[in-house]
Amino acid sequence: MQQVEIYTSPFCGFCHAAKRLLGQKGINFTEIDVSRDPDKRQEMLGRAHGRHTVPQIFVGKTHVGGCDELYALDRSGKLDPLLAG
Repeated sequence: MQQVEIYTSPFCGFCHAAKRLLGQKGINFTEIDVSRDPDKRQEMLGRAHGRHTVPQIFVGKTHVGGCDELYALDRSGKLDPLLAG
């Protein structure tokens, strides 16, 4: 199983939706709250190639993108193989 990291902020509905999908799939993930840590926000910007909105989701070394991209991968049947590595 690949390591999953998700950059979030507490009041972001898209963040909650992405975490809900991962939870429904039984995926453990590391949540990184960027709302109170400017260094983590800069880290996210660098890893996400300048994308500044949350969530930003990473599966292993793959930058998935945001919530919409995560759900699109799931609908297309590509999320489970990505998570499995």
